[in-house]
Amino acid sequence: MGAVEARLFAKEGAKVVIGDVLAEGEETAAEINDAGGSAHFVRLDVTSEDSWGEAVGETVRRFGSLDILVNNAGILRRGPIEEATESTWDEVLAVNAKGVWLGTKAVMPEMRKAGGGSIVNISSMASHTVRAGSSVYAASKGAVRIFTKSTAIEGAKDGIRANSVHPGVIKTQMIAEMLNNEDYRQEQVDRIPLRRVGTAEDVANGVLYLASDESSYVTGSELAIDGGLLAQ
Repeated sequence: MGAVEARLFAKEGAKVVIGDVLAEGEETAAEINDAGGSAHFVRLDVTSEDSWGEAVGETVRRFGSLDILVNNAGILRRGPIEEATESTWDEVLAVNAKGVWLGTKAVMPEMRKAGGGSIVNISSMASHTVRAGSSVYAASKGAVRIFTKSTAIEGAKDGIRANSVHPGVIKTQMIAEMLNNEDYRQEQVDRIPLRRVGTAEDVANGVLYLASDESSYVTGSELAIDGGLLAQ
């Protein structure tokens, strides 16, 4: 989803900084630049405060200011509560929840200097309703959901907005193996009112709206992009 979001933002004229621990982020930045956009890659470990500080510092040095943050990094680990290990809990919460906190903490001073900004946090429909086997993941995304609201309240006086996006079943690398199982895929489609699996583009369009001035009066909100799953 992050790569698709980056391409869409660049297409709309944004100067994009892609932070990633994987080389794929560098490849995406190169693709955007080759297509005439403006993108820069920074190596970022979202679980490290020092790494965030370096990434934000490099962004400001290169582009002069920072006014949008999309906290997109996330990992999924599935299994029953009693089989989950302490290391699994720590790993998932570190990336999915701590990473959002550290990113927000790092960018807020720069957004304040810029006169405001927009923070978009990728949560999940799992922050509202869950199925067996996703307890650790759901806990991390529930943390993102309520932390976003806290950010919205604290940032409002400085013109800093914060909203969360709650994707449903989206065709991404994270669940590609599960969706390749036709029985599993059909089970998901059968419970989605719009009768299809979502795409990364579906999510990116929502993220773009929340990042843009078109949503200037929207903060502390939750945007479900789930084909109607949470409406049931």
